[in-house]
Amino acid sequence: MKWTDTVTIAESLLETYPDVDPARINFVDLMDKVMALPGFDDERERCGERILEAIQQAWLDERD
Repeated sequence: MKWTDTVTIAESLLETYPDVDPARINFVDLMDKVMALPGFDDERERCGERILEAIQQAWLDERD
């Protein structure tokens, strides 16, 4: 997975962290959780606020 795979990342986050509320997570913690996902293979420097916002929104959408 790369940073741009927002839906796949969101699905993995939901599966890996079912008790985490994506509406309440800060971007530093979100970035750390994404980078810890199995199959994630991208550089921290390639991520920005827009990508994290997209991942957070996709996670919220997947949870609903």
